[in-house]
Amino acid sequence: MERRTLPVSRLPGYEEEIGRWLWCLEDVRRTLITELTGINQRILDTKVDERQTIGSLLYHIALVEADWLYVEVIGEEWDPEIRSLFPLGVSTEDGSLTHIEGESLEVHVHRLNKVREVFLSHFRTMDLNDWRKSRVLEHYNVTPEWVVYHLIEHESHHRGQIFHLLKKLRNH
Repeated sequence: MERRTLPVSRLPGYEEEIGRWLWCLEDVRRTLITELTGINQRILDTKVDERQTIGSLLYHIALVEADWLYVEVIGEEWDPEIRSLFPLGVSTEDGSLTHIEGESLEVHVHRLNKVREVFLSHFRTMDLNDWRKSRVLEHYNVTPEWVVYHLIEHESHHRGQIFHLLKKLRNH
């Protein structure tokens, strides 16, 4: 077996520490998209054990990322182009994720990519002072650094759910 080297790199064009965190965020996304490549509509839209579909999880991942960017990091209204990618809310009245069905993998990947493009562009000019500067919100204070940590954790969690669903659905 060939010995592999597994370093954390950094995205170029960012302050070094910020670029390392953003590389981690991108690495989670890369492994998710790689695993999804070539799946069909049935796999995207099938519920297993009355839980959410893969499509619903992908919509949720993108929506949460956009929300953290605009509400917690930037503190401004959403860009209309990004807002238009989310015609439905994040959850239903009972608290479950909004059910998404019938959207192709290409639509989901486009949404994820557009949100990430805007997200990453915002961090290009950020320095370490702004990275660690608390945004004061009604119920808590939060730094962009923590937001990126949280989004890595959030997407990793849902990536695990998606991989579990993929394993079950591919065996049907």
